Amino acid sequence: MNNDSSSRIATHLKTWMAAAAPGAKLPSTRSLVAEYQASPVTVQKALQTLTAQGLIESRPGVGTFVRAARTAKPSDYGWQTAALRSPRAALPTASSTMRDLPLDAISFHSGYPARELLPERLVRAALTRAARGDAALSRPPAAGLPELQSWFAHELGASTPAGTTPPNPSDVVVLPGSQSGLSSIFSALVGRGQPLLLESPTYWGAILAAAQAGVRVVPVPAGPDGPDPVELTRAFEESGARVFYAQPNYANPTGAQWTAERREQVLEVVRAQGAFLVEDDWAHDFGITSSPVPVASRDDSGHVVYLRSLTKSVSTSIRVAALIARGPARERILADRAAESMYVSGLLQAAALDVVTQPGWQTHLRSLRHQLESRRDLLVTSLREHAPTAHLEQVPKGGLNVWVRLPDGTDLARLTRDCESAGVIIAPGNEWFPAEPAGPFIRLNYSGTNPGAFPEGARIIGEMLDRNAD
Repeated sequence: MNNDSSSRIATHLKTWMAAAAPGAKLPSTRSLVAEYQASPVTVQKALQTLTAQGLIESRPGVGTFVRAARTAKPSDYGWQTAALRSPRAALPTASSTMRDLPLDAISFHSGYPARELLPERLVRAALTRAARGDAALSRPPAAGLPELQSWFAHELGASTPAGTTPPNPSDVVVLPGSQSGLSSIFSALVGRGQPLLLESPTYWGAILAAAQAGVRVVPVPAGPDGPDPVELTRAFEESGARVFYAQPNYANPTGAQWTAERREQVLEVVRAQGAFLVEDDWAHDFGITSSPVPVASRDDSGHVVYLRSLTKSVSTSIRVAALIARGPARERILADRAAESMYVSGLLQAAALDVVTQPGWQTHLRSLRHQLESRRDLLVTSLREHAPTAHLEQVPKGGLNVWVRLPDGTDLARLTRDCESAGVIIAPGNEWFPAEPAGPFIRLNYSGTNPGAFPEGARIIGEMLDRNAD
């Protein structure tokens, strides 16, 4: 009965407040008790309901009032313009590959493998064991857990030929993801305002890291077999650069893999120029019809700074990578890392090490190779059947992506919008060029969810390309 009475009182008061001016004072509790023939408790419940709804406010010792309608005041951040001044570098916008999208979309845009391609059982077990061990509570060394340093060094050393000194564990610096490593390498080895050579097209994250570091980017054109050594030499000599960033194995976005001859040629150019090659081996675990051979395995004089990440192959939640550098270059990079993050979570390092040292890890990689091959071939076949005007310059031998050249004159922004309206999400290729795009391209990832939808996705892309040509 009391609840019914309090609701009735609240309803009547709302009607009264609708005609009252903002800030009007409500009758006292004693007056409301007398008017509605209700107990003080019932009246208080009604007032509490209106307060919770934001309609009235109580001022102790004064009374209860109709809450004044407040117009949101626009925030003024103008003072920050003077405090921040001009940005040191114009940063690229966030990549389309990082967008979160509806589950029912046919997604070709993401840069990460679908969950079913990850070693989920190994990861869960490793995290459980790591949480029970000392790593959950102890601070790890700044350069990384010694056991994990040894594992990364051994992985690169396994492909080092006779006559070349393999890396030592002490050459390894563990990172919270390779993106963090790129920022430190560009800051420590290039320096603000100095030139940096980048393959073109190349990983959008490297372009972003270069902009953040304030370096001056010099594009070097790269084909299916890698950069032309003559063009690379010319870029070094004309720019005065001393660092070249590249992805020799399964490059993002093109999927290109350098030939053995090209690896030797590029390494020879870098040595002759007294320069560094920053080798991003992000797709080391994603070989399909070939195996990756790091350029760093042929260098023992410190010309190659080698990056390898486990984030995409182990789990996106275990952001662990490493760089291998020798000589003073390592010390400069390590000093930058100390300023940036001091050390990498020991828990994540222990879990990553657990996963990659389990017998099931190699079994998983063998299975992954076959799964990626079937997905890649399904997408390539679907594009050739349903989108014949989309040209694949090469079928990648590994990695996660195909790089598609579109007909000249294609309105890339319109094509992206049209495909998204039809439920297909693609990544426009212009964000992978450090300078002007060489043409209209799209990057399609074949490691995403629902590969059974690839034919339908390719059909929609082909339809939208035809519409774009009209």
